[in-house]
Amino acid sequence: MSRRLVIDLACLATFALMPLVAALFDEPFLVSLFTRLAIYGMAAASLDLLIGYGALVSFGHAAFFGLGGYVVGVIAFHSSQMLPLWGWEGSNSALVVWPLALLCCALLGLVMGYLSLRTSGVQFIMITLAFSQMLYFILGSLSFYGGDDGILMNERNTLPGLDLNDANQFYYLCVALLVGWLLFCRRLVDSRFGFVLRGLKQSERRTVSLGLKPVRYRLTAFVIAGLGAGLAGILWANYALFVSPDMAAWQKSGELMAMVILGGVGTLLGPVLGAAAYLGLEQLLSLWTEHWLLVFGPLLLLVVLFGRQGLYGLLMSGAGKARKAKAPRPAKAIKPQEVHP
Repeated sequence: MSRRLVIDLACLATFALMPLVAALFDEPFLVSLFTRLAIYGMAAASLDLLIGYGALVSFGHAAFFGLGGYVVGVIAFHSSQMLPLWGWEGSNSALVVWPLALLCCALLGLVMGYLSLRTSGVQFIMITLAFSQMLYFILGSLSFYGGDDGILMNERNTLPGLDLNDANQFYYLCVALLVGWLLFCRRLVDSRFGFVLRGLKQSERRTVSLGLKPVRYRLTAFVIAGLGAGLAGILWANYALFVSPDMAAWQKSGELMAMVILGGVGTLLGPVLGAAAYLGLEQLLSLWTEHWLLVFGPLLLLVVLFGRQGLYGLLMSGAGKARKAKAPRPAKAIKPQEVHP
């Protein structure tokens, strides 16, 4: 059994057994913490799809996280206040609200990606940041929806067969969506589309010489990653029963990027580990000092300097050393004078 499979199964078992562990030790907070972990892990993994496989360093990824949550919050506000939204009475059904929120995230991804991909490098980073800040200020200016104070939701969305107000059922839904998202991303990066995306990362000139159009593939990846972050925002709105413009702020994009770097760029599962480390350190260090970022910053710097693939790379390093030790020695080259007729 490969080490990668062991790590995957260990993570899955931890998520699956956490409610039982929480009940055994009478710590319901663990379920809440791991629900946050699953949500942020999904958002971070979607960002890793851009950074790790497309070499697209987006500093505005929180825009999708915030928009997905705000669509849920706005519809919930109109539904609870019985105020028609453009003639629509609103709905609390997840089968109606969630696809609508994802559609809005896809449209934002198309516009934001189409304009941002006209640039590259630092310019790409700055224009994605500008889009995120534009959305942040737009959400903050919506005084009808609370402005900077955000929107409080009375209840979670409804889903047939599930009671999302039950903490354990909502937790398992978040875990199932996280696992589904990771499997989808793995199939995506291992497909022809993924090979083209990685080829563009290594050498855009060679990929273009094969007759492929970089913008088409990168824009598709940008939209897909936006959908992942939007789904995480939808789940966060239902988890916290609250949305605010801070969900789309550049600080949130920085948190997601820190999770990706801490867990391992280009690993998909690594950002989930990075989210666990980030949230865990936040809980532990904040008990010691309110300036916990002063401690977290140097730790992140050490990971960047000495761990090229973050926590996931450290877990896989033992397997890499073993494969290197067992690798067969190359055959001795035959010198020209040793060849006999």
